[in-house]
Amino acid sequence: MTLRPVDKLRTSQAHGPRKSWSDVALNAWGVLVFVFLFAPIIVIIVSAFNTGRLLVAWDGFGFDGFVALLAKPAIRDAVWVSIQTGAIAALVATVLGTLAGIAMARHPGKWVFWFIGLLLLVSVTPEIVDAVALLPWLVFLGQDAGLALFNDGIVRLVVGHSLFATAVVSYIVRARLVGLDAQLEEASADLYAKPLATFRRVTLPLAMPAVLAGFLLSFTLSLDNTIIAAFVQVSGTTPWPVYVLSALRSGLRPEIASVSTIMLVLTLVALGLVALVLRRAGDSATQIARTMTGN
Repeated sequence: MTLRPVDKLRTSQAHGPRKSWSDVALNAWGVLVFVFLFAPIIVIIVSAFNTGRLLVAWDGFGFDGFVALLAKPAIRDAVWVSIQTGAIAALVATVLGTLAGIAMARHPGKWVFWFIGLLLLVSVTPEIVDAVALLPWLVFLGQDAGLALFNDGIVRLVVGHSLFATAVVSYIVRARLVGLDAQLEEASADLYAKPLATFRRVTLPLAMPAVLAGFLLSFTLSLDNTIIAAFVQVSGTTPWPVYVLSALRSGLRPEIASVSTIMLVLTLVALGLVALVLRRAGDSATQIARTMTGN
C-alpha cells in the first residue's frame, strides 16, 4: 500500500526528526568524555569493597576497608586531622574572605583592581611554590621568632590550607553582592542605623548564601590539599592525603579506597548543600554556577 504525502508527514513527525551524523558523533564523544572523567571514581568506589590485601588484586566483596577506619589508629588519626584542619581552615577563610568580598563589592575604587590582582596571584601560584615558601616562613615564626603557636601541626596546616580558600571565598561573596542593589543598606543608613548594625542586619544576611557556599567549598578544598600539607605538616599531625601519599611505597590497600570513598561522599554532600543554599536564596542554576566559580 502506498502512503499518501500526508501519511508520510505524520509518520516522520511521530518518529521525530532524524539526527545527522555530526549530532550522533558529538553525543558519542560526550559519552566518552563522561566515561573518561568518572570511570576512575567508579573504580575507586568498587575497590572500596575489596577484601584483598592490595587494592589492585580483587579478592572478594566486603566491608573490611571501612572497618579499618575504626580499627587502625593511624588511619583514624589521619582522617580526624584532615576533618579538623578543614573545618578550622574553612572558618578562617570564610571570615577573611567575607570581609574582603564585602569591601570590594560595597567600596569600589582603584584599589579593588589591584586587590583582585593579588587574589588572582594567590589563585594561580602553583601549590609547590606556596609550599616551598611557607615551610621556611613557618619555621622562622615558630623557632627563630619564638612564636610557639606556629610549631603546632594543626596551625601550620590551617595557615597553608586557608590561603587559596580565602581567595575563593572573596570571589564568591563579591560576586553575590555585586549583583544586589545597595538600596537596603542605604535605607538603613538613612534611618540612622549604625554601620555595625547595618552590616549585621542587612549586609550579612544578603551575603549569607555566598558565605555558606564559601565555607563549604573551603572545607572541600582543604580535604584535597596534598602538596602544601606534605611540606608543612609535622610528626603526629599527618592529614589523610599525606598518609595516602606515603602509603604508595608499600602498596595501596583497600582501606585507602574505602576512606577515599567516604571523603568523596563528604565532598558531594558539601557541594550539594552549597547548591541547596543558593537555590533557596532564589538563585537560578546559572547564578549558582557563577557564584560557585566567583564570576
